[in-house]
Amino acid sequence: MLLSAGVGHTVLGGIDGELGRVDAFKNLQDRPDAGHGTNLLLAGTDGRDRISEAEREKYRLGGAPCHCTDTLMIVHLSEDRSRVSVVSLPRDSYAMLPPHTDRTSHEHHRAHPVKLNAAYAEGGPQLTVRTVEKLTQVKIDHYLEVDFTSFMRTVDALGGVYVCTTRPLKDSYTGLDLSPGTHELNGGQALQYVRSRHVDAASDLGRMQRQQRFLAAVVDRATSTGTLLNPVRLREVAGALFGSVRADRGFGPEQMLDLARATRGLNPSSSEFVSMPLAGKGRSVPGIGATLVWEPKRAGALFAALRADRPLAHHRDTGRAAPPKQVDVPPQQITVRVENGTGDAGLARRVAEALHATGFRSTPGTARPPEAPQARTTVFYDPRWDRSAKSVAAALPGAELTARPGLGATIEVVTGGTSAEVTKVRAEDPSAAPKENRYGAVRGDEVTCGGNGARTSPSGA
Repeated sequence: MLLSAGVGHTVLGGIDGELGRVDAFKNLQDRPDAGHGTNLLLAGTDGRDRISEAEREKYRLGGAPCHCTDTLMIVHLSEDRSRVSVVSLPRDSYAMLPPHTDRTSHEHHRAHPVKLNAAYAEGGPQLTVRTVEKLTQVKIDHYLEVDFTSFMRTVDALGGVYVCTTRPLKDSYTGLDLSPGTHELNGGQALQYVRSRHVDAASDLGRMQRQQRFLAAVVDRATSTGTLLNPVRLREVAGALFGSVRADRGFGPEQMLDLARATRGLNPSSSEFVSMPLAGKGRSVPGIGATLVWEPKRAGALFAALRADRPLAHHRDTGRAAPPKQVDVPPQQITVRVENGTGDAGLARRVAEALHATGFRSTPGTARPPEAPQARTTVFYDPRWDRSAKSVAAALPGAELTARPGLGATIEVVTGGTSAEVTKVRAEDPSAAPKENRYGAVRGDEVTCGGNGARTSPSGA
């Protein structure tokens, strides 16, 4: 975020002394060959030492930290500085730690299987980098570590960040409680949002998708409000972020400034996010429990693309087209029958084809003319399939929803007026959306709120 601001020596020089430093690359051997572009390993830890007792209680941050990585992401900056790719690595991924000395017990360990987030607990940043490079064959150029404190303070310094959801998000473990709609979150609420694992059956995978959406929202907030062009606000944001961030010793002001100059044009549409493709079956490790296993071919192709500096998501030539609206139920799961409610004999067919193009299983109905022309397009639905009906209505701006018990799973659309505009929609869960590429990546502007609803504050915000 700060790199995209084009910040100068004054700000960067002032914050350099605040950065914690780690030897993330000390004595590393047998490393992967360097590819094109720049790769940063972003580690989110559960450090909370400087959070007040009141905040711990309010945002459910009690308990002892595990001193492990809560989040791991590879952030790839393209060589031409036109694109940022973020690959989320599940913390429960199966990983084989290389031989190392435990940083706490100082005992030497042979190679052994663990969950990926345990690499930090056993060997800190250096072992984390070694393990990630071994798993991905992607050479890491820089290491950045962010804890709970810096996360919360940075969001507050930005003035809050907007997130949106098409369904309620409630997690009794973190205290997250969001109704459908768009919400402005402060630092503590944002931490609840990115930490929650119990809002649905997706667990860590759903949490990673929320973290990706949040990162895109941070970029959108910072670039759309001019925060990063205001020296005073920028200093506040930088101080909040770097007050408890640790970085490798080679990532200093000059390196930051070089990247800053090159990345001023970045925005949500030039960022892309992807989660690791997983095999259908995980692996149980004695003493460790169930782990997630990456699907070898797709994971290999993903990291090969990263090394070759190829885009992971589809990027339009122009940014003028609006991103698809987010919906709860994926269009691919919804059957729609389109009936003609006007005197235009071909309208039902055209609407059915347009709905099919955005993913719905749609067909035109009977060709019989209506008894009376309809002034407005209506979406008829069985109340048991109300969520599906809302997805259809989102694709038909101005359409009216009308319940019709007994209709069954098929949603019926009766066209009205002389035309019926169809807009693209996509599932809120990126894994359920149609894949524009083999990696399942999405752009930042596809997962930010955009025009998908009025902004409302959650209770207590």
